Amino acid sequence: MIEQDTIKLLRECDAGIKMGVSTIDEVMDYVKSEKLKRYLNECKDEHNRLDVKLQKLLEKYKDDGKDPNPIAKGMSWMKTNMKLVMNESDSTIADLITDGCNMGVKSLNKYLNEYAAADEESKDICKKLIKLEEELLEQMRDYL
Repeated sequence: MIEQDTIKLLRECDAGIKMGVSTIDEVMDYVKSEKLKRYLNECKDEHNRLDVKLQKLLEKYKDDGKDPNPIAKGMSWMKTNMKLVMNESDSTIADLITDGCNMGVKSLNKYLNEYAAADEESKDICKKLIKLEEELLEQMRDYL
């Protein structure tokens, strides 16, 4: 049970990191504020650092991880591009990032509760990812 919950939690964190990094990449060309660019780049770097630890754990369990749900990813891409076509502003970007962070925090907390038997190292990665998303949410407030 512990190993099964651990792998499932790691997979969800893997998908979450991929989704977060992908979203940041999608909006980066539209960002005007240097400060906002720095926030997004720092967050992306932290996601990538956490991903290195996560991938090592997935390797330990001989698992390939998980890509984001293609439908969710496609809908996110459409929403991002439609909103940015209509309004290429830092406010629009902050709004999109805020929505993504809120969904990430909600999903990750759900999985943390659902896979309660996961090992502490995996739970720690999930908690760090949640904290990253919450910190980015906080930084986005100035741009909404």
